[in-house]
This record gives sequence, C-alpha cells and structure tokens, in this order.
Amino acid sequence: MSTITATETSAPLPAPATRPDYRVTGRRVLRSEWAKLWSLRSTWITLGLGLVFLVAFGLIAAAQYKSRIDSGHHMDPDFAHSTAVSLSLFGTNFAQLALGVLGVLVTAGEYSTGMIRSTLAAVPRRLPVLWSKSVVFGLVSLAVSTVGVFVAFVFASGIVSGTGAAMTLSHPGVVRSLLGAGLYLGLVGVIGAALGALLRSVAGGISVLVGALMLVPGLISLLPSSWQDDISPYLPSNAGESMFALTHDSTTLAPAAGLVVFLGWTVLALAGAAYRLVRSDA
Repeated sequence: MSTITATETSAPLPAPATRPDYRVTGRRVLRSEWAKLWSLRSTWITLGLGLVFLVAFGLIAAAQYKSRIDSGHHMDPDFAHSTAVSLSLFGTNFAQLALGVLGVLVTAGEYSTGMIRSTLAAVPRRLPVLWSKSVVFGLVSLAVSTVGVFVAFVFASGIVSGTGAAMTLSHPGVVRSLLGAGLYLGLVGVIGAALGALLRSVAGGISVLVGALMLVPGLISLLPSSWQDDISPYLPSNAGESMFALTHDSTTLAPAAGLVVFLGWTVLALAGAAYRLVRSDA
C-alpha cells in the first residue's frame, strides 16, 4: 500500500499548457488594418470608381480635343494649349473625391459602427492604429492612382497622336508628372483618413475634405489680387496640382515646393487626428 502511494505521489505533474503569444506589434496591426480594409464592399466599389474616373475622364477629354481639332471648331484658349499629360489627368479632380471619401470612411466608419472600441481594446496604445490605417490606405491609393494615370496617359496619347498635344513617356517631365499625380492622390487618401479620425463623423469629414479641396480655392478668388497671389499657391489643391503640372509660372509652386507644402497639410491633418485620438475617449 505504501509503495503504491509513494509511486503515485512521485509521479510528475502534467506540464501547464503553453499560451499563444498575443503581443501587439506594428506588423500585426498593419495586417489587421489590411484585412479590415479589404473586407468592406465599399473599398472595392470606391477604388473602382476612382480608377474609372481617372481613365474615363482622361479619355473623354482626349477624344473631345481630337474631335475639335479634326472638325476645326474654335476651342477655348486653355483647352487649345492642352497636352497629352493634362488631358489624361483631367479625371484627377474626380478621383480625389472618391479616394478622399473612402479615406474618411476607413476611420470615421469605425466610430459610426462602434467597432473602434474593439480596435482600441486590442491596441491600447492607440496611435499605431492611426499610423497603420493611414499607411495601408495611403499605399493602396497610391498604387491604384499610379496605375490609373499611366493607363489613362497611354490611351490618351494614342488618341491625340498627330496633334499638337501629342506626347510620349520619353518627353521631359511626363513621367514625373504622372508619378506626381499618383502621389498626390495617395496623400489625399491619407488626409481623408486623418480627417475621419479627427472629426469622427463621416459627414463632417467629407464636408471638410470637399471644402478644403474644391470650395476654398473658389472663395480665395474673391479676395484682392495681391492676396490671391500670396495665398492661392499654398492651398492644398493648388499645391497638389503643382506636383503634377507639366509647366509652371510665377503664380504656382515648383513641383518640389508643392510636394513639401502638400506634405505639410498631410502632417497637419495627421497631427490633429493623433492629438484627439490620444486625448479623448472613443
């Protein structure tokens, strides 16, 4: 009896089950945001619309230019001096709305559904959530936009071949302009995501985005000419346009300066979103 008891008491205890490692890392947060982005139907629809806007409006502008040249109809002076680059990028203003609105939905949409509480519970430090959302959506917007502008240029340049607007990728400044347009639209997506996190409202974020990119430049035109020359080049939309404009004058910024100014607006929007994310409850 004692022998059996001793044997039982000396038997080793079962090893405790190992717990999986659930540490929060930057890579895992990025993967999480990537999965959430592509799980939404609105992502596919809106990115598709942005791509369609870029290509379709560029081709429409090129076809209209070609038809007026062939028919000999009088053209507006600004339209008459168009190039294959400016015609192919005609849809940029429409694509920026699609990408900017989707950027707002990426962040503000979680506040409207309440999912942000689960996200911040999984990532208590908070700021990695903002950086991950901005990086993921910014890179997706950059990739889609860059593909769109190059496709639009290839087809638009074929349409206007043999006219004064004809250009190829080997022309000076063409590749720089197309890459600048893709980068501009990618940063617009980041600004949209930042505004969504800052305002925490889909309607509010979209309103501010549309106002900053489209309404404010029109309001600035009501100011005296001397004020317009000092303020207009530094507005987000005008600074962004200088990033991909093929030619520049004294009233516009150089491409590098436009990039710096637009990056400044992007950093400002992200800083505001980061401050509110840290300082206030979800």
